[in-house]
Amino acid sequence: MKDAEASVLPDLVIAAERVFDGEEFHRNCSVVVRSGRISDVTSVTSPAVRQIRLPAGAILAPGFVDVQVNGGGGILLNDDPSAAAIARIAAAHRDVGGTTALLPTLISDTRPAIQAAIDAVSAAIAAGVPGILGIHLEGPLLSPQRPGIHDPERLTQLMPGDIELLTSLGDRGITLVTLAPEVVPPGTVAALVARGARVSAGHTADDGSAIREALEEGLTGFTHLFNAMSQLGPRASGAVGVAFTDDRAFAGIIADGHHVGDASLKVARRMMGTARLLLVTDAMPPVGERDACPTFTLFGQTIYREGDRLASANGTLAGSALTMAKAVRHMTTHGGASLAEALTMGSLTPACFLQLDAQIGRAVPAHAADLVALDSELNVLGTCIRGDWVSSGWSPHP
Repeated sequence: MKDAEASVLPDLVIAAERVFDGEEFHRNCSVVVRSGRISDVTSVTSPAVRQIRLPAGAILAPGFVDVQVNGGGGILLNDDPSAAAIARIAAAHRDVGGTTALLPTLISDTRPAIQAAIDAVSAAIAAGVPGILGIHLEGPLLSPQRPGIHDPERLTQLMPGDIELLTSLGDRGITLVTLAPEVVPPGTVAALVARGARVSAGHTADDGSAIREALEEGLTGFTHLFNAMSQLGPRASGAVGVAFTDDRAFAGIIADGHHVGDASLKVARRMMGTARLLLVTDAMPPVGERDACPTFTLFGQTIYREGDRLASANGTLAGSALTMAKAVRHMTTHGGASLAEALTMGSLTPACFLQLDAQIGRAVPAHAADLVALDSELNVLGTCIRGDWVSSGWSPHP
């Protein structure tokens, strides 16, 4: 700790038996927070304006970063594109899932709906809603052969002005666009990237050729690996094969036991490693909903909930009721990952994908004080966003 800082009490000190810094564990350490940033990770006890000691067996780790959040707290972004709704979605994922940074995600919709969602995210960021990084536009430039739960009537071809529309958030936040490379003209990905967007392949039936061309144009991700995309075959690589073998790309994966089988989770982890495979929830309104309801409506379809599984009447999966904390746990119990690997997949890897790893995703000095406290069974005890601690059903004691 610098001498100039030592004369002023830190805003917050959180002590834990285990502190995970994004890559490795440290025993019996404290994370020192000043002005919303981590100033030290130390074994030396020091006074602070506020001190929190986590219970025995607890873990303090970088807060989870979720790049695919359709809804939460009973709200779907498509149905309520407003700053207040986004704040409620973010709070739900923070409280029950330990998510401290996220991209509100719009499922394929009309162009006016896209503009409304972008405006809502812009307003949420301007209002200082904690944890909002930008927006994920999943569609509507998707393959009608792989729509998943997306409304086929809302899928579209690229039209004049769409590049400008999709990137209209500008430098106010991150824009992630999921598209099917085979349904857009050559140069589309390059045009989006030139305007600051990050682009992922998803809901694609491509044999791999168009995806490879998109990678040359700047595509860097794959949305919910294995789901609603072409698979690895004996001759055609498909989206899955390209994701496995091209080291330039990251891939999100939904580790909930429904979207991806355990063997496939293990294969993906072995093929891509924790440096390229990141956890996402693809979460829907039931996450963090106080009055849990067995059904909700998506574009006129009734979606049924059974445990953490969400599906339409015909069995099509419709996002998830997953949290990031549960995804981390599932990777350790069913995905063949160590606890350190799973935590990395939930924080540092998505931060790297978004090129924000110099700011979030690590619990090291100079990084934002975005942290999650977990008990020994990976239940969320509390979170810290830019140094603001919020408990999740656990009362801290100094």
